[in-house]
Amino acid sequence: MKTYRIATIPGDGIGKEVVPAGQRALQALADQLKSFRFEFTDFGWGGDWYRAHGEMMPADGLDALRGQDAILFGSAGDPHIPDHITLWGLRLKICQGFDQYANVRPTRILPGIDGPLKRCGPKDLDWVIVRENSEGEYAGVGGRVHQGHPIEAATDVSMMTRAGVERIMRYAFKLAQSRPRKLLTVVTKSNAQRHAMVMWDEIAVQISKEFPDVKWDKELVDAATARMVNRPSTLDTIVATNLHADILSDLAAALAGSLGIAPTGNIDPERRYPSMFEPIHGSAFDIMGKGLANPVGTFWSCAMLLEHLGEWDAARRLMQAIERVTADPSLHTGDLGGKATTAQVTDALCGFLQ
Repeated sequence: MKTYRIATIPGDGIGKEVVPAGQRALQALADQLKSFRFEFTDFGWGGDWYRAHGEMMPADGLDALRGQDAILFGSAGDPHIPDHITLWGLRLKICQGFDQYANVRPTRILPGIDGPLKRCGPKDLDWVIVRENSEGEYAGVGGRVHQGHPIEAATDVSMMTRAGVERIMRYAFKLAQSRPRKLLTVVTKSNAQRHAMVMWDEIAVQISKEFPDVKWDKELVDAATARMVNRPSTLDTIVATNLHADILSDLAAALAGSLGIAPTGNIDPERRYPSMFEPIHGSAFDIMGKGLANPVGTFWSCAMLLEHLGEWDAARRLMQAIERVTADPSLHTGDLGGKATTAQVTDALCGFLQ
């Protein structure tokens, strides 16, 4: 029997509620299928760790994660700690430390979900957004000088490398090639950003020649937001920079019904390091500890985790259970207009897996 070592990092806020729910779902699958087992190791890093130790995770934290097969992450964010500390000190430290350069965010309208696009059916909104996850606008290059003085200046430099752009473009084209429509949209802003984004466009053209069966087009990021709303059926696979895809994927989740149902995979395609899977919602401190968090985004992230491990049948079973949950309005949490609790949704999903 295969044994998969899974690191769980609940992080902050409702991450402490949805990650245990995801762990329950994974364990229920393992108990049912009996073809693999999980060894979970919990890491209590995040805001509480910062208050006790002055850092979001230990300096040698990556070494503790290195031997894991995958990571299930909750959220990073604490109202009492500056956001740049919580993000760079934990989530981005893992993503960059393990070169998880492909951030993959599938979006579709699940059964029973009432999305805001009334003219849009489930077949019209079935996207995968590929986000460059290692450089670009979030490269961390920049600084501040003359702080507190009238001449204070601050910079954040969008840093793109040919190697970084080539590998995310190749990943996106390959992913588009694997999907039925074989359709890719490259999001850009090269009309205003005339250096790095022009290189981004040029590399897209070069990589496209390796995938002659993939139909692709280019869209300015501002126009892409309108296209997602007005012409969702014209999109399938989307690739964008770190910042652009960060924004577009939240829009995509909202169009599909709620940020609470949306998953993410931070992928190292070369499998040198463990990849990390997480819901895209934040720490939501306003509902923390009330049992109101929607665990569906975490369940879907667990399905992506299983796919990454090659457990396709288990992933399929989990997605079927997720769809049974969303199809039942009595199992909708508050973000979907319902009154169900985290525990009720989790109990129902685990019951469907038996």
